[in-house]
Amino acid sequence: MNELLLTVACLIAIGALAFSFYKSYKSKKVLDNVERMLNDAIKGEFHEGQFSEDRVSKIESKLSDYLQSSALSAENVRKDRDTIKTLIADISHQTKTPITNLLLHSELLRETELSQEQSESLDAIENEAEKLRFLVDALVKLSRLENGILMVEPKDDDVARLIKEVDTAMRKKAEAKGLDFSVGEENVTAYFDYKWTLEALCNIVDNAIKYTEKGSISISVKATEMFACISIKDTGIGIAEEDIPKIFARFGRLQSSREKEGVGIGLYLAREIIAKDGGYIKVNSKPGKGSEFLVYLKK
Repeated sequence: MNELLLTVACLIAIGALAFSFYKSYKSKKVLDNVERMLNDAIKGEFHEGQFSEDRVSKIESKLSDYLQSSALSAENVRKDRDTIKTLIADISHQTKTPITNLLLHSELLRETELSQEQSESLDAIENEAEKLRFLVDALVKLSRLENGILMVEPKDDDVARLIKEVDTAMRKKAEAKGLDFSVGEENVTAYFDYKWTLEALCNIVDNAIKYTEKGSISISVKATEMFACISIKDTGIGIAEEDIPKIFARFGRLQSSREKEGVGIGLYLAREIIAKDGGYIKVNSKPGKGSEFLVYLKK
């Protein structure tokens, strides 16, 4: 009797052990399939047909459905991006020609004898054409940036070289307005996309020139432990503290700046670019006391 009980106990133990091995093998198979699905999805190679239909795991089945849906979504996003890219290129191309023709014919008209009223009307046409060209260019850049068509690709680069190019691009405009324009350089390396960051800094400097009627614009660089800090300081109209967030909104313009040229997109674009560099912008300003824009780029 004891032998029989011992035999039964051994059989039960062997059966339990075998069942445990079977469950372990099955779980490993499920996990291997899940891992394979995820690896294929990460590489963008996942497709439903590569997995058998006799799966017993609900996790496998649900994960496969999710990854299949994600793959389709990613493909749709890619197609939409291609469509947007084509549309932006068409808009850019189709608008440049008529704007250029407007400005060309305006120049030709200037060579003829015009009355005071006609000359003023021609000035207005040229100003609006230039404003339209700037708006189209800014919107095309913004759309390409936001849709990932043009990527901000930061890398270690020379800040002094960047500031020299800002100086070259903006000095004449400041001096033509009678403003002192000074640039201080410091040899420091930071992490940024050269082309896009140049665009951002020129937008900020252009904004400073626009809202400064007399005095100066100064640009300086200071290295901190973690950042290269670029200061753009003006003696312009200044900004109330509660209005500072508004100037970075898309098409955001303050009531006090309505009479100035512009469309309210330059600072929004600048903030987006610096954020994609991994940096940030800080503003110190008081009405009537000028403004200081501090651009922090990671070192």
